[in-house]
Amino acid sequence: MKRERSANRFEEAKLLMPGGVSSPVRAFNGVGGVPPFIARAKGSHIWDVDGNEYIDYVGSWGPAILGHAHPKVIAALNDAIENGTSFGAPTELETRLALMICDAVSSIEMIRFVNSGTEATMSAIRLARGATNRPKIVKFEGCYHGHADSLLVKAGSGAATCGEPTSAGVTDDTAKDTIVCRYNDIGGFENTMTRHGSEVACVIVEPVAGNMGCVPPIKGFLEGLRSITSHYGALLIFDEVMTGFRISFGGAQGYYNIMPDLTCLGKIIGGGLPVGAYGGRKDVMEQVSPLGPVYQAGTLSGNPLAMTSGIKTIELLSVPGVYMKLEAISKSLTDAIHEVLLNHFVPHQINRVGAMWSIFFTDEPVIDFISAATSDGIKFRQFFHFLLDNGIYIAPSQFESAFVSLVHTERDIKKTAEVIEAWAEGQRQ
Repeated sequence: MKRERSANRFEEAKLLMPGGVSSPVRAFNGVGGVPPFIARAKGSHIWDVDGNEYIDYVGSWGPAILGHAHPKVIAALNDAIENGTSFGAPTELETRLALMICDAVSSIEMIRFVNSGTEATMSAIRLARGATNRPKIVKFEGCYHGHADSLLVKAGSGAATCGEPTSAGVTDDTAKDTIVCRYNDIGGFENTMTRHGSEVACVIVEPVAGNMGCVPPIKGFLEGLRSITSHYGALLIFDEVMTGFRISFGGAQGYYNIMPDLTCLGKIIGGGLPVGAYGGRKDVMEQVSPLGPVYQAGTLSGNPLAMTSGIKTIELLSVPGVYMKLEAISKSLTDAIHEVLLNHFVPHQINRVGAMWSIFFTDEPVIDFISAATSDGIKFRQFFHFLLDNGIYIAPSQFESAFVSLVHTERDIKKTAEVIEAWAEGQRQ
């Protein structure tokens, strides 16, 4: 495929924006090459400025669960925009969407809308510290919770040490209150809490990791987090920015039947518009200003367009049978890919939970960041570019999830499998 206009637009953008992008992974540093500049999207497909068409498994990194530009969502937005785009004041739309979310996600008794997943996780952690009067937090290696300072931290040199900054601008003093544990290692986490439990305000986790690729929790991991945090009086925060309303209507906590104290949401609850939210136990949420001493605010929070899009999206997702259909489409896709790669003796792992999935080119089961890192990065780059050049768009990073929508078709799946088969045949030559 020719992408000359995209290449020109990329060079122009690099003169004006760091790396030419508004978010790092879009620059294709992980895979090399020129990112296609997207002009439009409809259903399960996107088109770039050169006119190339792609089957899209990125889906705006998750929220396009209904497909792009769903006609009912667009119609609702067209009606809403006639009334104005932002008020900075309460609206009935906020209350309506809040009620829908609280009804769907059983652990959420009260909710606060924000504008992004980063705002949601940052605010939830501040709330946990304020509610418990404790300084430390625990996160897990390979889980991404946005770019707040205390979350841009990697594991220190010991098994349960204070963290070290992973970004310039994050101070050592900030990082020292973040402890990093290994995902899916409940024994290591329990040892950490034995040493630091009385100082830990909260434990934040992606219940299904999506930012080291899709990595599901092993049996007993989430249950262990719930039990151990309760024992030490620390709050358990599920970062469901990615999993909320995607792997089930009630999110990962509904899928696995685990009740966190706080939940962070985003992506789908705005139907593709910028939005985030955090919510949970009423006694904890009542610590948020103006009821309590934990301050958090935002002029665009509860934006009427995001609320309208979220309401219509969740309304459409609440129709009986929707998630059964989504599961069937997702299973059909990953089964087809697995069969092709297996038949061509390509070492691989496919992880999937609901409509989230990832391919890893490794013989090892992928259960954490260390095993995810055994995936063959060179092979992934070759795979990515072969797919892109043949009209299949997946995330430009080994360490990101792919997503399926309700409007991906059997034709999409067949073409995807055919393209991957052509790539796999080339691997044997």
